[in-house]
Amino acid sequence: MAKLTSRTQDFSEWYLDVIREADLADYAPVRGCIVVKPYGWSLYENMRDFLDRRFKDTGHSNAAFPMFIPMSFLNREAQHVKGFSPELAVVTVGGGEQLEEPLAVRPTSETIIGYMYAQWVKSYRDLPVLINAWNSVVRWEKRTRPFLRTTEFFWQEGHTAHATHEESSEEVMRMLDVYAAHARDECAVPVIKGRKSISERFAGADSTYSIEAMMGDKKALQSATSHDLGQNFARAFDIKYLDRDNTEKLCWTTSWGMSWRMLGAVIMVHGDDQGLRLPPRIAPIQAVIVPIYKNESERTAVMQAADSIFTTLKSNGIRVKLDDRDETPGFKFNDWELRGVPVRVEIGPRDVANGTVALGRRDVPGKAGKSFVPQAGLAERITTLFEEIQSGLLQQATNFRDANIREVSTYAELKEAVEDGFALAPVADDPAVDAQIKEETKATNRCFPLEQVPGEWKCIVTGKPVRERALFGKAY
Repeated sequence: MAKLTSRTQDFSEWYLDVIREADLADYAPVRGCIVVKPYGWSLYENMRDFLDRRFKDTGHSNAAFPMFIPMSFLNREAQHVKGFSPELAVVTVGGGEQLEEPLAVRPTSETIIGYMYAQWVKSYRDLPVLINAWNSVVRWEKRTRPFLRTTEFFWQEGHTAHATHEESSEEVMRMLDVYAAHARDECAVPVIKGRKSISERFAGADSTYSIEAMMGDKKALQSATSHDLGQNFARAFDIKYLDRDNTEKLCWTTSWGMSWRMLGAVIMVHGDDQGLRLPPRIAPIQAVIVPIYKNESERTAVMQAADSIFTTLKSNGIRVKLDDRDETPGFKFNDWELRGVPVRVEIGPRDVANGTVALGRRDVPGKAGKSFVPQAGLAERITTLFEEIQSGLLQQATNFRDANIREVSTYAELKEAVEDGFALAPVADDPAVDAQIKEETKATNRCFPLEQVPGEWKCIVTGKPVRERALFGKAY
């Protein structure tokens, strides 16, 4: 088993080592693309399924739309096409023949969905339209990193149409809350909800909101976005409805998305020098049983007990694995530690005789994380342990983040703070201000947090009075 690079030595290399050694993904022969292996896809599926239930609980339905989009559709919304043009993959030949119109490979679906909504929406009775799509998109990235930034990536994108701006605004904030709850409750990743600055908003949106997380190297990761599209796409695609007063009106639309970069966040927020540390709620394997024996007679008794424990845990809804490989216990311990399995169940001849097992917690290293418990009531004990691990990982990540956010009042303090964490700074919502700070510090305006302490400050760049502060950090 290869040794991982230390997080403190080279965080980026550690991240790539973990993805490779924990069997999450491998590089594809196409530049910037990855192959997600079964263990990695199972982790993504668990995260996806939780999120999907949240969408359906808020009244949304899933649908599917084409991956090929006529270039003329993108050209209808000027800001949109300008924002995505550098990243587009375009098909010009199909079936050996030059296409009459080039087709963009879906970078995001506002345009194709806007076209379809215009066909479907005729009356106020047709509203709201609440649709989500699970798909992949293509953006021609120059610098790629597995799960964080790849040429093709998987995500969900929600697209809704409403009769009033009040309804669409409520939708934007509702979905931002859904993302924040998923990050916190399932992924144990604490996030900050905020409004994107003018220069950072989605191309074609009136306003964009995001959740921002701090990774283990103190860099920021934009983990999901929710966009108020106003009537921009409705105007471009003629999405209109006949209202109760018999007048024709434009719809108000939204879009919102979270990609598999949240999987990358789980790796970087919780991982340590031994590998993954997975929150139990999303772990592909929540508990692994490792039988320990020296000879065949011991093996028979130990495996019989291990099989019984496996059956009991599985019947209680625990995602459990019995590791009966012909490897040493030490090899197995290291392997499952690398893969981030939350709980390890060890059973040897003495445990069989005493009716006990040893439980090892992945989130607490060494002897401190180990306990000896009776086999009776084991499923309930492990289920309780999962909740302790889940809340413990969230608390650790929250403490780490909060300890590395510095409130600043001068430009000099911001420059110092973003070298080793986040800075909360009073700045004007001005693209020129964002550009100067990014040019001089490589830090970007992550968002204006929705939770603001009331007050008035002077912008650290322009000196003009401002009533809110922005979060700055170097980011992925």
